[in-house]
Amino acid sequence: MKIVVAIDSFKGSLASLEAGAAAQSGILSVMPTAQVKVFPLADGGEGTCNAITQGLGGEIKSVVVSNPLGEKISAQFGEISAQKLAVTEMANASGLPLVPLDKRNPLNTTTYGVGEIIRQAIGDGCRNFIIGIGGSATNDCGLGMLTALGFKFTDVNGKPCGIFGRDLANVAAIDDGEILPELSECKFKIACDVINPLTGVNGCSAVYAPQKGATPEIVALMDDWIKNFGNLSAKFLNLDKISVPGDGAAGGLGFAFRSYLRGELVNGVDLVLDTLNIADDLKNADILITGEGRLDNQTANGKAPSGVAKLAKKLNPKILTIGLGGTVADLSDSAQIDAAFSVLREPMTLAEAMKKSVAERNIFRTAADIFRLIQSLH
Repeated sequence: MKIVVAIDSFKGSLASLEAGAAAQSGILSVMPTAQVKVFPLADGGEGTCNAITQGLGGEIKSVVVSNPLGEKISAQFGEISAQKLAVTEMANASGLPLVPLDKRNPLNTTTYGVGEIIRQAIGDGCRNFIIGIGGSATNDCGLGMLTALGFKFTDVNGKPCGIFGRDLANVAAIDDGEILPELSECKFKIACDVINPLTGVNGCSAVYAPQKGATPEIVALMDDWIKNFGNLSAKFLNLDKISVPGDGAAGGLGFAFRSYLRGELVNGVDLVLDTLNIADDLKNADILITGEGRLDNQTANGKAPSGVAKLAKKLNPKILTIGLGGTVADLSDSAQIDAAFSVLREPMTLAEAMKKSVAERNIFRTAADIFRLIQSLH
């Protein structure tokens, strides 16, 4: 029997591969001759860097960069040297949790640190990039990141504009004469699961900036500034379209990647699954084991367990898909998971259930029970 295990992290408890290893051990305790292959799983958000880096046998590296407020912090990225590939999440440098509640204001935050991570990876020889852009504290349209990569943005007097969201107000001219020359060799794939345009009622300022501390007045100002920045950029870059769905992701960072760096905006789950090349194993598998901390009616809406289950059914309609979750609520049929099981074995507090040893034991025992039943039916 061939079994693929691809479980997303049980956040705050187990990393993806840790959850997968626990399920694998449970399966093999019942079916020692089964062929069980474990893949990491993520949806392009938190955990994506570690999942892809571990899945491809890469190395996690640390680099000192600017946080959203311009203060120095240590951030991480994954490096797979054989593929000249760097993997990171913009939230490592410019994420909302890095900004204290009383200092959250998109006028005062920057993506400069994201550009610093890219610079470091380019210096290490990387030319291929996978970047998740969820969870940002910023609304600077990539101004900071692009500045870190050598683009120059100046005001009407020819003076540098700065790197923060507020500095978008002064951008009057763009110069790419001193950008990193290696950028022309680089390819960027961006995990982006939102379809918001750059500006307007569904744009980055109106929809996401309030979550980052923007008042209605700030929203209106920034929407105008970003509209001007988009128009200037379109003329400078000879863009056919100023904005496409996804440009509004991460405070306009989607636009910066797509337009300035020729980045491809890709669904997060699909990007992870394609990068890990899980398709070949799914085609020939009898069973897929997937899951995450909570399986519910949101699972079908772009979550990793549903993404891998849908791919499995597409490639192999006869495959049995089984979900494991700390909690299993109402799970839509559209998630393409044939059966879902809670791994909780007895009443316990959330804190107890999230202990690493408890979660591993619960997954192990649940997987063993499921395959004990499967074995008896065969």
